[in-house]
Amino acid sequence: GEEEEGERSELPTAFSAAGGRAKRWPPRTASAARGRPLVAAGVAALAAMWSAQVVIPLTHDRAGLTSAVVVALGVAVLLFAADRWGWPRALVSLAVIAGLGLGVEALGTRTGFPFGAYRYTGALQPTVAGVPVVVTLAWFAMGLPAWATAGWVTTTGWARTGVGAVALTGWDLFLDPQMTREGYWRWPHGGAYRNVPLSNYAGWLAMSVVVMAVLAALAPGAPRSRPLLFAFSLMCVMETLGFVLFFGDPLVGLAGGAVTLSVASLAWRRATRG
Repeated sequence: GEEEEGERSELPTAFSAAGGRAKRWPPRTASAARGRPLVAAGVAALAAMWSAQVVIPLTHDRAGLTSAVVVALGVAVLLFAADRWGWPRALVSLAVIAGLGLGVEALGTRTGFPFGAYRYTGALQPTVAGVPVVVTLAWFAMGLPAWATAGWVTTTGWARTGVGAVALTGWDLFLDPQMTREGYWRWPHGGAYRNVPLSNYAGWLAMSVVVMAVLAALAPGAPRSRPLLFAFSLMCVMETLGFVLFFGDPLVGLAGGAVTLSVASLAWRRATRG
């Protein structure tokens, strides 16, 4: 099953001295046996995210709702991670990945590296070092589900890093056109893909490799998580349908969906077998 698959890399060091029975990682507790309240709370956060996302096309004041979507997704991802790997690893992952996001975004807006020349307009508040806080949170909220999804496709180190990086970059095929159109940031020189330069996606792929590698180091041998796979899949389905049906831009919906939903569908096939 799900736990058995995720625990294989831990088995050599997780045998008890008496009887050689494999221990679970993290160990089962009485409270965990009674249910998974963190997963339930995470699902509620995803429902709130979905509600905010549905309202976005129906209103003109979208900055607050956009922030609410990211925050709700981030809360859900944190809760799912804490349920599966424990609070210490979940919180450290949040701090490290959000910190990486802040650093690369601050560097990017000042130097144009690694994404190309862009700037924030100030529509998303609050900011740290000129970078909207929700943008730094988005790196965690998007990165961890992409990494978890890749873990269902392959558990081989660099292969998982590559699949996760492709999945996360595919997510940005939705994100950057939408945020640029909403006026949250600008590309002064435009670009070939909905006014976004292709250099942005080269930078995203490179940074995504770094994010995946860091997550692999933070949670080596961590059990797989269906809730995180569900969070990735839900967001990608919502973005695909949103662009095709509501935002009037099927090209973006089909481009992002072709990448992200291909990875998600392969992950679900592997997950349902186990």
